[in-house]
Amino acid sequence: MQNQKFEIRIIPSLSAIAAQDWDACACPEAKSGGRPNDPFTTYRFLNALEQSGSVGVGTGWQPQYLTAYVGDQLIGVAPMYVKSHSQGEYIFDHNWAHAYERAGGRYYPKLQIAVPHTPATGRRLLVRPGFEEVGSAALIQGAVQLADTNNVSSLHLTFCTEEEAQRGEALGLMLRKTQQFHWINEKYADFDAFLASLSSRKRKNIRKERARAQGFGGDIHSFTGDDLRPEHWDAFWRFYQDTGDRKWGTPYLTRKFFDIAQATLRDDMILVLAERDGRWVAGALNFIGSQTLYGRYWGCSEHHPCLHFELCYYRAIDIAIQQGLARVEAGAQGEHKLARGYLPTPTWSLHWVNDKGFANAIDSYLKAERDAVDEEINVLTEYGPFKRAEIEERE
Repeated sequence: MQNQKFEIRIIPSLSAIAAQDWDACACPEAKSGGRPNDPFTTYRFLNALEQSGSVGVGTGWQPQYLTAYVGDQLIGVAPMYVKSHSQGEYIFDHNWAHAYERAGGRYYPKLQIAVPHTPATGRRLLVRPGFEEVGSAALIQGAVQLADTNNVSSLHLTFCTEEEAQRGEALGLMLRKTQQFHWINEKYADFDAFLASLSSRKRKNIRKERARAQGFGGDIHSFTGDDLRPEHWDAFWRFYQDTGDRKWGTPYLTRKFFDIAQATLRDDMILVLAERDGRWVAGALNFIGSQTLYGRYWGCSEHHPCLHFELCYYRAIDIAIQQGLARVEAGAQGEHKLARGYLPTPTWSLHWVNDKGFANAIDSYLKAERDAVDEEINVLTEYGPFKRAEIEERE
């Protein structure tokens, strides 16, 4: 297999490839009908982004999917995009772009291997089983060659797995370490068992928050699969627009995305909605992987104290415990998650920069940043809500 000749091809649309061929690389673990490790690199999710206009012309995310073949056999794929900005990535390189352009360079367009608008860790080098090492190398080398040949400023591979990060670093890419807050399921029997692992003060605070949230004057419902209805998406779209307007200026996803999601992704999602006086007033959308619940979007039309914590964090923990999932990833940023049982967890990305002098400067920065992230994780973990013995066991 080491002597196999690989051919790298670029396709501008997923319509040029069969869903089963893409998924044979992206989620081979789901071949027999089980859940993919995460739904975000599946054909159905990426195609929903493309077909809904959430990526493509005018979005700054122009698909250029990377594929690797041995003869006529597809052995690897990667969701790659030409980027004209750095929005929707969550591994921020705005300062790099500003420095590069102040020095007279042109930072955009750049190449991005990522799931658009999705700060969730998962495989980015999607290789058919049996081709893991050589297939990953072929995809990385193909992407770098494409960037170099086209004189693109840089290539970025974000929210990859730690294993991919190590392979990429060995192939000459620069390694970046950041962190998020994840909740880890220590095989808790129920939410009370989780609370029992916390310090007394944190346990009491969470109980107060949940009681306050649940007393908002209405009911909280969870919907998945065929229980999801268009009226649920109509309500959630209003919430999502409000959040998008406040955070990003304009929402990343289009309304059509949620219609396509209803048709093709409904079994991969759990939508938690709060109802008051016959109206939906708040909601949180989660995606389901084989071992992880991914908290993605939140929004509301009425403010009620602690309802955000209840829908986004505590209900996610409830769902994970009920479904036997190993963790909850609650998205980017947010040290307020620490007090609610979500601990700092490393996240990884890889970077290649065309200009050697600028690359050397970034490499020095990333080494210092990794040390700072390690220290931050240690400090935040020490201040976490768990009993001291519990923290020692986790370390």
